[in-house]
Amino acid sequence: ITATQMLASMELNPKPTRAEASDVANAILDGTSAVMLSGETAVGKYPVQAVKMLDTIALRAEASLHEYGYLQKIKPNPANVVTEAVGQASVSMAKNLKAAAIVSLTESGFTSRLVSKHRPDCPILAITSTELVARKLSMNWGVIPLFYQGERSDDARIEFAIAASRQLGYADSGDTLIITAGHAQLAGGTDMVRVITL
Repeated sequence: ITATQMLASMELNPKPTRAEASDVANAILDGTSAVMLSGETAVGKYPVQAVKMLDTIALRAEASLHEYGYLQKIKPNPANVVTEAVGQASVSMAKNLKAAAIVSLTESGFTSRLVSKHRPDCPILAITSTELVARKLSMNWGVIPLFYQGERSDDARIEFAIAASRQLGYADSGDTLIITAGHAQLAGGTDMVRVITL
């Protein structure tokens, strides 16, 4: 999260300074998952305009991530080469297959965060049986955490993900889902990518 005086001049003025707009755009280009306003909306004279302006700048900056190749400069995480490769592959597959969503079966949230840093064009549904992980994942770009309390097999979790993706409006019949999974009991053990057509 990037915060602190993002559009501070908008506490008193209806438009931000160029420097503020540039700072917001650069935060997005540098990979932040969220930008946050505080005084601009809490005590500012133009809270609605500040939110709209932040949204406009962020959306334009995000659109340029692919156009200018910022995402190709992402450095791999050496902590877990296999999980990193699965994360990259899932994003590439989602793009090529025009997937409705990437489903990440995760215990620690690690794989979902790796996928998130590549900014896929579709949502990331993170299926986790740990409530704390679900809460933490809600702050990651593009991640929709779903708390799962059923049977711990991959098949059961995938069925839950399919039902949830349909119920929440992320996928429909004929859509493609990209699934990342691994050892159900082992955090950081993601080693599989699977393609499912609904």
